[in-house]
Amino acid sequence: MKPRSRRKFLQESAGFSAAAAASFAWLGPQAKSVRAQTAQSSDQVAGANSRIRVGLIGCGGMGRGDLKDFLKVKNVECVALCDVDDDQTAKTLKAVDEQVSQRPALTTRDFRRVIDQKDIDAVIIGTPDHWHAIPTIMACQAGLDVYVEKPLSISIAEGRAMVDVARKHNRVVQMGTQQRSASHYAAAVDFVKSGQLGKIRLVRAWAYQGWMGNVPKAPDTEPPSTVDYDMWLGPATKRPFNKNRFHFNFRWYWDYSGGLMTDWGAHMIDIANWAMDIKAPSSAMSTGGKFGNPEDAQETPDTQQVLWNYPGFSMLWEHATAINRGPEARDHGVAFHGNNGTLVVDRGGWEVFPETETVEKKRRYRMPVEPRQTSGGEEYHFLHVKNFLDCMQSRARPRSDVEIGHNSMIACHLGNIAFRLGRQIKWDVEKEKMIEDKEAQRYVARDYRSPWKLTV
Repeated sequence: MKPRSRRKFLQESAGFSAAAAASFAWLGPQAKSVRAQTAQSSDQVAGANSRIRVGLIGCGGMGRGDLKDFLKVKNVECVALCDVDDDQTAKTLKAVDEQVSQRPALTTRDFRRVIDQKDIDAVIIGTPDHWHAIPTIMACQAGLDVYVEKPLSISIAEGRAMVDVARKHNRVVQMGTQQRSASHYAAAVDFVKSGQLGKIRLVRAWAYQGWMGNVPKAPDTEPPSTVDYDMWLGPATKRPFNKNRFHFNFRWYWDYSGGLMTDWGAHMIDIANWAMDIKAPSSAMSTGGKFGNPEDAQETPDTQQVLWNYPGFSMLWEHATAINRGPEARDHGVAFHGNNGTLVVDRGGWEVFPETETVEKKRRYRMPVEPRQTSGGEEYHFLHVKNFLDCMQSRARPRSDVEIGHNSMIACHLGNIAFRLGRQIKWDVEKEKMIEDKEAQRYVARDYRSPWKLTV
């Protein structure tokens, strides 16, 4: 959409009223009202006379899931689909037709054609991780708002560039860390911030993914005829096609992602950042390796621990594949260890385990027991999408604003850099650079294959 017509769109989108904008501003202590929004009609999000035109870049599972929730909102229309794999595009065309009886006007293998469309208002980026930064930046430069899947970036420099371009062009950019729109996570964060846990000395976050097992090695082959493989590689190193490095499993290769550290760390570290009001650690060290399936095809570690330093506390990450029983007998979560008690939160709910002490020879809890508060099954991914759509009108920053996403990813990237170097690294939080470490600094950015580059 040309700048003038986009401004006209924003002015005429009466459905995004000031009252609606206020209701979607982040709620802090009023976490219960997030849940109440699940009962609101989608008609309240967009007015009867407005159209919100979105294009999907990346038609795989996450992209289709995001688009499905966008299309639940009345007057959101999908006008373009892009994927380098024609089979993925065909699946998405079918899904859109079944959901809303629409057919996007454009299908393409080249995301630049989506961005160049007239009368398009926003793009959803559900590509493999190494393709998040460039389309986001180009969309912002074209005057579009962006909903981009996690992890925001595959390097710290990419994330910083994405923040800078969003601010330069006043764009709304939301990262798909949907827990930010879940009322039980908001309530848990409020509890941590209340001080009832006492001084928090340790934060633990983890992801144990038992469903993910061995990835057998496979030979290189020619890419499928339905795929533009060179475009799929994009800025990544030129390599022969291998099915293990393609759909879904790209996550376990350094060229395209950062393993479970960035895949699930993007979610769990984000909650820790939120509750502790932190930006990034001052140092990181990591250990681990391919211990569960040492001979399989993956590059990234199937077992990893990271230790970060923050002012007044430390944070620990751990992940493992092919086993489920993590800390607190949960396969994922975040635990905040205070002097009075520990709060544990996951996607199912949260609870508090009090510490005990002896007073006059009697044992007592240091704080009241807080029984498990469940998530209630709310559709917080849908709420996350609605928050983004609302912010397109209000121009407020969304719950998972691009800078929030960038800050959450810094710890993840530093953890992987420390792992790959096999030693501790030190980080200047404000300047976003390594401290007197040229070797580690080289990992802050990624080399791009020509002709692709970051242009902010």
